[in-house]
Amino acid sequence: MKNTITFLTIIALTLLAGCAAPDEKLLLTVDFQQNQTLRYKFVSSRDIEVDWAPDPEQNQMKKKADKTTESFEMVVAYTPLNVDPYGLTTIKATCESVKTKRKIPTGRQASTSADATQHLKGKSFNFTVAPNGKIEDYSQLDKLIKQIGQKAFRSKTDQGRIKEPDMIGDFILTQWFLWDAVSAIQNPAKGLHVGQSWPSKLSVPTPMVMRKARDVQYDLDEIRETEKGRLAVIKSTYSLSDSTPKTWPVPYTGRFQMSGRFGFLRGYKVLDLQGTGEELFNIDTGTTQQYKQNYKMTLAAGLPMPIDVNPKITINQKLTMTLLENRK
Repeated sequence: MKNTITFLTIIALTLLAGCAAPDEKLLLTVDFQQNQTLRYKFVSSRDIEVDWAPDPEQNQMKKKADKTTESFEMVVAYTPLNVDPYGLTTIKATCESVKTKRKIPTGRQASTSADATQHLKGKSFNFTVAPNGKIEDYSQLDKLIKQIGQKAFRSKTDQGRIKEPDMIGDFILTQWFLWDAVSAIQNPAKGLHVGQSWPSKLSVPTPMVMRKARDVQYDLDEIRETEKGRLAVIKSTYSLSDSTPKTWPVPYTGRFQMSGRFGFLRGYKVLDLQGTGEELFNIDTGTTQQYKQNYKMTLAAGLPMPIDVNPKITINQKLTMTLLENRK
């Protein structure tokens, strides 16, 4: 009987040891192994609705809302070139595949040019990252963003610089803010406990040219035990930020005109932004397994002519990142 009780006690202690206590401090670090590639799939898609008569009582236009959809899908391979678990690790990122789709309302002329992000296929850039997930050297990525930005302009025109629609902002969001949930942790050496929250900012890709940010609140919701290791479940909530960091990259410079409907409309004003997300970070391997982000943004716009029409724009945005291949 005594041996049975002892055996059951050992089992119970073993189970308890595998679970994170509510006040247990957890260290989240981004880890790599030399020459072992991690491959991620990024998808960004948005549904855009332009309501030309949001208030029928004050506006005679009763035209149905125009709906546009666009998506960006990319696979990036990250190969460590020089690993320092206590310092900076150098990573080579290679864009292995890029796909973009854009569906515009019937009757509107679509651009005949390929999206500028198509030129990312096969391109590589190096960057350095600290164990807390903070990227310390963005120089090659910034250079690539500016190169791709030039691909968004028409090569020949008598009307000045004309920029075609592009999804460069989506590329920036997926690469500039890698491991943001981990790198934004305040005092990372002290560890986190379940229920703890911390703030950050993320960019907002849009079909029109603007620089906007969303305030983020991350919450360590729970720790899940899996066969692949302990997963930190990080929830996130988004709201409109009143400022955008000047250090974020800008793909285009100078004066230009954007083609299409979002170049025709004027005076964009963001009215609201709300959303939520979730990230699964493997504590034991130091890798993000996946994330998903969803938010809804509403904007008001005007026309370049004295007409009493005040379009309202609604953007439903979805973003995902998925680990396709674990360490070999």
